[in-house]
Amino acid sequence: MTGATSLRERKKRATREALQAAALRLALERGPRNVRVEDIAEAAGVSPRTYNNYFSSREQAIVAAIAADRAAQVASAVVARPAGVGLGDAVIDAVVAAYTDAGAQPRDTLLMIATSPALRACYVDTVTAMEEPLAEAITARCPGVEPLTVRALSAGVVAAARVALAQWLQSPGTTPSMPGFVVPSGSLPHLVRAALTALAPALDALTTPDARPGEER
Repeated sequence: MTGATSLRERKKRATREALQAAALRLALERGPRNVRVEDIAEAAGVSPRTYNNYFSSREQAIVAAIAADRAAQVASAVVARPAGVGLGDAVIDAVVAAYTDAGAQPRDTLLMIATSPALRACYVDTVTAMEEPLAEAITARCPGVEPLTVRALSAGVVAAARVALAQWLQSPGTTPSMPGFVVPSGSLPHLVRAALTALAPALDALTTPDARPGEER
């Protein structure tokens, strides 16, 4: 059963990756507004019904190609840091590293996202996928901490990163020739680190006895 499950998961992952790649390629070639779900499904060799099992919109598939695996990478990085590294530093460094490569995305890809309100909103929302894996990573480093506390801090990290992303893609205004045009503003890694720094004390506090129910204070 384990082998069958593993094969099924690999097939699902391959399908998702094919849809993501097709969505991004077609969006860059035609413009996102000129890409239909049916087009993406056909390019990936699946049915529109199968597409809908993975994504609820074309925008989700397009931005997923850029944000793929980010949540898992953050969680793995947090768990992998040595025990001597504070939880605040471990979490902040992991999230910042996940967004460091965003500035290295091809200019046409970033410009496409920046000039599409729908893609921009969807790209910002991708950060929410980090919440559950990050909570599991925090629990792995700090066993015994109240689950509610862990989830609240994980949600706080996600909210802070989301604010940084939104600011990075904030609109400087519009012009008659390019309504709704926005440009990436500032360094994304710097904005993410600045937004998360205020949470470092709360994260570090999870490693103290006071954060663990039943332990002596």
